[in-house]
Formats: sequence, structure tokens, C-alpha cells
Amino acid sequence: MDYTREQLLDFYETMVKIRFFEEKVEKLFLAGEIPGFVHLYIGEEAIATGVCANLRKDDYIESTHRGHGHTLAKGADLNGAMAEIFGKSTGLCKGKGGSMHIADFKVGMLGANGVVGGGFNLAVGAALANKMKGTDNVAVVFFGDGASNRGTFHEAANLASVWKLPVIFLNENNEWASTTPTHTLTSVKNISDRAVGYDMPGITIDGNDVFKVYETVKGAVERARQGGGPTLIECKTYRIKGHFVGDPEMYRTKEEVNSRFEKNDPIKNFEKKVLSQGLLTKSDLNQVEQKVLKAIEEAVEFARQSPYPEPSELYTDLYV
Repeated sequence: MDYTREQLLDFYETMVKIRFFEEKVEKLFLAGEIPGFVHLYIGEEAIATGVCANLRKDDYIESTHRGHGHTLAKGADLNGAMAEIFGKSTGLCKGKGGSMHIADFKVGMLGANGVVGGGFNLAVGAALANKMKGTDNVAVVFFGDGASNRGTFHEAANLASVWKLPVIFLNENNEWASTTPTHTLTSVKNISDRAVGYDMPGITIDGNDVFKVYETVKGAVERARQGGGPTLIECKTYRIKGHFVGDPEMYRTKEEVNSRFEKNDPIKNFEKKVLSQGLLTKSDLNQVEQKVLKAIEEAVEFARQSPYPEPSELYTDLYV
């Protein structure tokens, strides 16, 4: 593999940061420390990592209700992200967005979205702005398999193609639209097959392989920067946790989940590959893990010690 040691360590650090962050959030939510709902990204870390490794700070991403991983991969501050999920005033959105509406404009993360399919036209709008300003910036919109059936996907894909906008439609097909298996509600075998209707490249890849994600997205980003227009990339993966923390998951068995995770854990897949090829050592990986665990604990303490927003803040930061 033609990767530098620094790149490999960055891939690993981003993936374990997302994994440890989500595991900590789950634990804290179940302990009653976090308000609202949280939707975990565990098992899909290779996608956010491989995608965002191709992006600059001034490129844009649009996320979903399952957006913590995208936020961290794009470079958002760890303390601010944790505080936001706690609903604290030191959070990335002053505690007013929470898990499903987290955003960080400073790094081009335009926001998670509680509306399924709500990010498509926002990302296309960002791509249109880039084109009108004459920059070579790109926009990426992450979306799930369920969102591919929403009208906003088709509207956005059509317009992006007509105007050759620098946007990448990044489908995370984790096989479950909430509690419904994808194959029962999607008309095509591969969601990327829909690209042909909009005259753009459509590619399906293994979303649990960070190298495959990185290399595929790299080509799409280069194409978009050069004025080639949009690309639809489908990353096949699997949602390890329930739709939300606390989901009783009556629609599938624990045996199915455990079996799929054992075969498709993107972090274990990465470890096996780099260790077997002598690209990194177990000591390298352990050092990264310890660094990340320390940072996560510091972020939790930062969030706990931070104040909630003042009641007087209720009507600030509103558009209307």
C-alpha cells in the first residue's frame, strides 16, 4: 500500500476517536447524563474517516441524525463536540443543537440533520455557492439507505448533474432504515445504480475498508474540483447498534449483529492489514489508543464542568 506512516496513524486515530467517543456517549446516555436522543456511528467509522481524509478545512460536509462520526472526522473540537451533546454552553452550537443538530462551521461541518434526507439540498446549495465564487471547494452529503428514497435525493441529484456542481453524494448503506431492512423498500440492488438516471458516475464499495473508501472518494473529489460534476458513492456497511440508544431491536437477532460485526469491524480490519504487512506495530496502535482515551476523558470532564446556557439565551442565534 502506498501510504505514509503519518497517513496510517491519522486513519487509525480518527477511527478509534469516533469509536471511543460513541462508546462513551452510549454509557453516559444510559447513565442519564445526556439529554435527548443519540444515534451511534459504531461500525461505520471507516466511511467518515476515508471521506474526510480527502477534504480540506474549507470543503463542506452535510450530515445526518447519526452525525458524531462525521463531525469528528471533519476536524471538530472534541471538547466542544462532547459539550454540545451534553447540552452545555461551551458546545459547538452553545448547547442548542445537541446530538442530532451538531455543527461546526469553522471546519466546514454544516450540520447534522434530524430530518431524513434533509441534507441533500443544503449540500447542493453549498456546492453551487462554491461554483459561483469560482473556488475549487467541494461539498459532500452523507445519507443513509432510507434517505435515498426521499424526494430530496432525486431533486438534488438532478440539479447537481444539470449544473455540474462539485458535490459528492455519499451513501452509507448500513442495511437498516430505522427498523426496516433496506432490501424491502429500495427498488434497486445497489443504491449507486440510481446514478445512471442522473448522468453521473455511480460506484459501490466496501464501506468497512478505510483504504477503499479513501481511494474511491479521492477520485471523486479530484473530479469535482476540476469541474467534472457530481458522483454517487455507495458504501456498504452495517449498523451495529440500534437505530437509537435504547432501541429494543425486536426486528433482528443479537446473533446476526454479532456475526456481522465480527466479520466487518472496520477497525479490526485495519489493524489486521497494517500489522500483517508490517506497516505499523502493536505499540504504535496502543499509543494512539491511549492518547485518544485520555482526550475522551478530558472532553467528558470539560462537558461536566461546563454550564448550561442561560435562560436569557433562549431567543438568541435565531434566524427569525
